[in-house]
Amino acid sequence: MDITEQDAGVATAASTGRTFDFYADTFSYPNELVWEYQFDPRTRNVSTRKNKPPPSYAHHCFVVVRSVRQFFIHGAFLPDRQAIDTGGYQDIIRSITGRSAFRPSAAADRIAIPGSASLRQFSAAHPDLLRQNCGGAWQSYTQRGNWRMILPFTRRGQARMVVDLQKALASGHLPIIHVVTFPRLTINHVLLIFGVSTAGAGFEFHCYDPNICEKPLVLVYDQAGRTFIFPRTHYFPGGKVNVYEIYRGLFL
Repeated sequence: MDITEQDAGVATAASTGRTFDFYADTFSYPNELVWEYQFDPRTRNVSTRKNKPPPSYAHHCFVVVRSVRQFFIHGAFLPDRQAIDTGGYQDIIRSITGRSAFRPSAAADRIAIPGSASLRQFSAAHPDLLRQNCGGAWQSYTQRGNWRMILPFTRRGQARMVVDLQKALASGHLPIIHVVTFPRLTINHVLLIFGVSTAGAGFEFHCYDPNICEKPLVLVYDQAGRTFIFPRTHYFPGGKVNVYEIYRGLFL
């Protein structure tokens, strides 16, 4: 069950007895976007147009990230065992995603996934089966922590969040964060954090972005400004954001 560490940076997950590996423990496919975004480099204005053909798997960012953590804390990939039929895999997927998104299973209680060495390999072999059984887009809109984004974010509060995220990683937890610019709607997104490193006067959080399956995303925290900085991507021009942790309790 050991997985080789990659250059992306990892955080030890004490609850599972192994490290999180971006190139093994994430999906091989992304959450797709309804819109194509174009950014004016001078004014930073954003224009949009609908992607054609329209995506077949959009608005699932929360579902994708939550499922990645559920597979990590509840699943046990067994590549040496024979693969099973579609119905069997469907039951496995639903069993794993039906468990807690926060509390890991004991080693003896993990759900066996035969025929694959990792989630990346499993999702490459069975993408449609996972898309159909991990959860619907409506679960992104009804995630219980969405209420928090409407409350003010203070610089002191964001500084505390950095400390909380570091403590979570040190304890072997993989935090999931909601990233917002509310009341502006330039970004309303979710990331899984699996590592942190110091960078100048701040920190770099190594993240799994469900919209980008090829490589990790780096979320920067500027200590002087007590502000998180989201990098430029194909859907965001880059800039300041606020974050808070979700999938961690009764109300979030």
